[in-house]
Amino acid sequence: MVSHLNAATFKEKVFNYETNKDWKFEGDKPCMVDFYANWCAPCKMVAPILEELSVEYEGKIDIYKVNTDEERELSSLFGIQSIPSLLFVPKEGTPQMAMGALPKESFKRAFKEVLKVE
Repeated sequence: MVSHLNAATFKEKVFNYETNKDWKFEGDKPCMVDFYANWCAPCKMVAPILEELSVEYEGKIDIYKVNTDEERELSSLFGIQSIPSLLFVPKEGTPQMAMGALPKESFKRAFKEVLKVE
């Protein structure tokens, strides 16, 4: 199941940007954050793919969504200029950002290469 995050839940589950200057992942398993908006056509194309992946990777990866219209501070913190913007967050190491509506196979490849999950 894909979960929606606001600034407070983002700080709790992904990264507490108020207390940490350097990246420190707060989650217990790798995650992916989809920065989206309800009016965005490519975002609407990605949504069902993310729902499928959340079932396929249940228990291995957390998939989150952040509404850029509602969470402007969070979006600006990550320099979101275009949507969808996808933040891949491994358990260890640096997160990576991807832009645009990716096909399902690209998500799976990123899960394997960036998140180290198959």
